[in-house]
Amino acid sequence: MVTAIDVREVTNQSPPLTGINLFAGDPSVVAMLDHVPPSVAATLDAFGRAWGTADSFELGQLANRHPPTLSTHDDVGRRVDVVEFHPAYHALMRRSIAEGLHASLWDAAGEESGVRVAARAARLYMAAAVDQGHLGGIVSTNAAVAALAKDDRQASRWLRPILTRQYDRSETGIGEKAGATVSIATVEKQAGTDQSGYAAEARETSDGSWLVSGHKWFLAAPTADAFLALAQTIEGLSAFVVPRVRDDGRRNAIRLVRLKDVIGHRSSAIAEAEMSDATAWVIGERGKGAATLTDAMALIHFDEGAIAAGAMRTAVALAVHHVRHRRVYGLPLLDQPLMTRVLADMALDATAAGALVFRLAEAYDRATNDPNAAAFSRLMTPVCRYWVTKVNQAVAAEAMECVGGNGFSDASASARLFRDSTVGSIRHGSGNAMCLEVMRILRRSTDPLETVLSGVESALGAAAQSSLNVLRAAAAVALADEGSARILVEQLAMTVAAAALKQRFPSVVSDAFVETRLTKPWRATYGMLDTRFDSKAFLNYLYPPP
Repeated sequence: MVTAIDVREVTNQSPPLTGINLFAGDPSVVAMLDHVPPSVAATLDAFGRAWGTADSFELGQLANRHPPTLSTHDDVGRRVDVVEFHPAYHALMRRSIAEGLHASLWDAAGEESGVRVAARAARLYMAAAVDQGHLGGIVSTNAAVAALAKDDRQASRWLRPILTRQYDRSETGIGEKAGATVSIATVEKQAGTDQSGYAAEARETSDGSWLVSGHKWFLAAPTADAFLALAQTIEGLSAFVVPRVRDDGRRNAIRLVRLKDVIGHRSSAIAEAEMSDATAWVIGERGKGAATLTDAMALIHFDEGAIAAGAMRTAVALAVHHVRHRRVYGLPLLDQPLMTRVLADMALDATAAGALVFRLAEAYDRATNDPNAAAFSRLMTPVCRYWVTKVNQAVAAEAMECVGGNGFSDASASARLFRDSTVGSIRHGSGNAMCLEVMRILRRSTDPLETVLSGVESALGAAAQSSLNVLRAAAAVALADEGSARILVEQLAMTVAAAALKQRFPSVVSDAFVETRLTKPWRATYGMLDTRFDSKAFLNYLYPPP
């Protein structure tokens, strides 16, 4: 006799991973931030609770399920160039700006002022679990302040509304804005990282403003109140701030040609834009546009690493949560040796990525008064951005596979994390561009490398010597053969990550990373831990059951 099946009943599936504290429920981030004052830890705990709610995750899901659309004209044919977002996107922007994710580096007060970079990185790390797309405008605004501050007039115009921590969507001139965001658009169709090929031009007017004409191939956050752009002047490539609305209340001469149909960050908009005598203001020294934006780009690269590390943590957490509830052949998937070893191996990379990011954040926090910390941050920013965003792609793909068919579904969080993982290593400079930046630094002087290696030696102790020898040899080879730079950068990232793990994690975690990443040949897939390591114990420590 055949028993009728209730098709409404769903069994052997994992419940949603919501209602969690993204700070207190993450032993790895707590360990990496054990140096912050208790008052700062308390604010991070509150942030983790607020962003780990079911409502927060629903905002991220809705913003990605309903991507923005572009309306170039209104119903009577007037040019409007309006980008329409789902309300969930605006809710995420409002929350992030209220928390200061876009500007806390510049106005942190009290005990947070001494750990401002680490504290903000932690918030980016946690917010990435909910949605990465809206963080593009947050990251660019934070970075833009570094460039705007180089011009007193523009700093006085823009910093006030940026620092109010209010999200103001109104289409008005900057003098009437309660809050402001700024985007960065440099890339042109015919030239990406090769700025010598940029063709946009600017000419000065009698009132000191400039008129910029040209195109920008990728304009992230096109609804920002202004964007920073590079354009050719008589003196050479110069940096400009281009407002979306002019001081007289009229729209500036910026046309959005289309929104890019990109693979990830579906909640956000990336536009192709054209300018035809758009009003702009020069910032920094004329002819030194790239130098004017150097600090801004370094901040963006750091933020990309922090976001990728947070996304990686989330991808593994979702996979671990799934295998705790899914049963196969009568046992929870978590008890299947192949699965536990794969997940534990992934968890090592995810944890190491976070450790590297927060080690770099510590250096940024000390850089003003510590030359060694400044040298560390200068060299390790492109190294960190390269390795963490690369590993994020591998982890996100493997995590999606661990979730199985549900992960393959386009609507799943695992699939979204996989799509988004492709963005971090491309936007604002590819992996090769990061390696070339490392080589530029080392060609000027290898002193920053020796500073980094000195810290590694003190952290790794006896295990360090062979790694240091490998790194010095790799640096010598890369200086002679630029094509081998990736080998140096990856090895440097993993070695510094191992040192960071040694300082803040149990030896069983750091030793496993050292043995599998530094003392053995590179492996192309996860699951290479052997029986000497308790994979399930790793997972329960790094991803504790709720």
